[in-house]
Amino acid sequence: MLAVVEQDEFGTRVRFERTLKHSVENVWSYLTDNEKLTRWFSELKVEDLRLGGTITFDMQDGTFEVFEITDYKELSVLEYTWGEDRVRFELHPERGGCRLVLTERITSITDHTPKDIAGWDVCLDVIEALLDERTMESRKDAWAVKYELYKKEFEKLGGH
Repeated sequence: MLAVVEQDEFGTRVRFERTLKHSVENVWSYLTDNEKLTRWFSELKVEDLRLGGTITFDMQDGTFEVFEITDYKELSVLEYTWGEDRVRFELHPERGGCRLVLTERITSITDHTPKDIAGWDVCLDVIEALLDERTMESRKDAWAVKYELYKKEFEKLGGH
């Protein structure tokens, strides 16, 4: 299922929601433990896990972008800057597991936006597969399918 893409006076909001058959603690570890984080997003690294702390993004060219943690509640909320935007993970305990909500607040839509959103969607698929101890056939193929779908979604909004 695709993320919900909405626009308001503050910009664009993309919201992903996944129900997982795993504990909040286990899912949280994939968001905050660098050993597990690198398995689904190898360029990200938690440097200082706290409100006001930092996460770095390896640009793969010898440089790093530093993201500030803008909201943090242990086992519940992790939000950080993402360039001009914000990325927010929320975990909600539920019977038999938890609900993972990923929201990205996007300041301005570019040609790259549907690529990024397709990337986040695939990242969530990878987290779920890792938790379920499954292997994804091809991240690249999954991304290509989702990219085409998100490209259409953003075109509907008058984006690129």
